[in-house]
Amino acid sequence: MIVVVFKYLVPKGYRGLTIFPLVILKARNGKADSVLLQHERIHLQQQLELLVVPFFVWYAIEFLLRWMVLRDRHQAYRAISFEREAYANEKDLHYLQQRSIWNFLNYF
Repeated sequence: MIVVVFKYLVPKGYRGLTIFPLVILKARNGKADSVLLQHERIHLQQQLELLVVPFFVWYAIEFLLRWMVLRDRHQAYRAISFEREAYANEKDLHYLQQRSIWNFLNYF
């Protein structure tokens, strides 16, 4: 995991963005936030499992489908299976050591 701070790449309202192998943070203080970094580590693992590009295709399709149903961008984002897994487990710093492969499917 390579952590960089570049606030202009992170969309407004978000603190970080993960594009394997980079974790891009909006602010320098994010480097000390273990919960934020764990959230992004979960996304790195998800991206590895889906070989990176298919992850982003799946992410975009799931976002669009959920946005059409929920009619709210923020709710659609929070309902994406990848995000649901990451938010549900971001406080468990040992989660990735016990996580089974493709576990995000349990949040679909």
